[in-house]
Amino acid sequence: MWQQIIDLDKEIFLLINQGLSNPVFDWLLPILRNPFTWAPLYLFVVIFFIKHYGKLGILVVLCTLINFGVSDGISSHLIKKNVKRIRPCNDIEFKHDINLRVRCGSGFSFTSSHATNHFAMAFFWIVLFRRKWKHTLWLCILWASLVSVSQIYVGVHYPFDILCGALLGTLIGIVNGNLFKRFVPSFFKETIPIT
Repeated sequence: MWQQIIDLDKEIFLLINQGLSNPVFDWLLPILRNPFTWAPLYLFVVIFFIKHYGKLGILVVLCTLINFGVSDGISSHLIKKNVKRIRPCNDIEFKHDINLRVRCGSGFSFTSSHATNHFAMAFFWIVLFRRKWKHTLWLCILWASLVSVSQIYVGVHYPFDILCGALLGTLIGIVNGNLFKRFVPSFFKETIPIT
């Protein structure tokens, strides 16, 4: 059964990596998965949180960083180093079948830390802001999904790596968001909606 999952994973990988291949995606998706692309957004979010929420905003930023550290630690150091799944672009038997659109990297593939980290941040923010700003849910999920699916398209992760990373990140984000809610209830009593 495990081999059937791996075979299906490779088939779906090829459908995305080769089947969706086009000049627009070839240009856009490597940009979307690049952390430097999102640096202006991260800077804006930090400034916005602090300006709009003051000391609570600083706490939100710190807890976002802690949430990121937890997700990255679990994905990169705990899971990847124990599972040791080879990236598709480093798999000797498979790498000649893929379109590699970025540098491959030497780390392991399962789980995708891009997916884990972005879904962890997305769902942490969803727990904190979904009642304050109606667009939080779909924007956060769209952002995390675009970054994650780009990993398959560029050839550095299998879909199962992304799916499990997204599920893990979602769980981490929800747990940490609810811990924040429990220990900082004053943030959720804030009546100023984000417009």
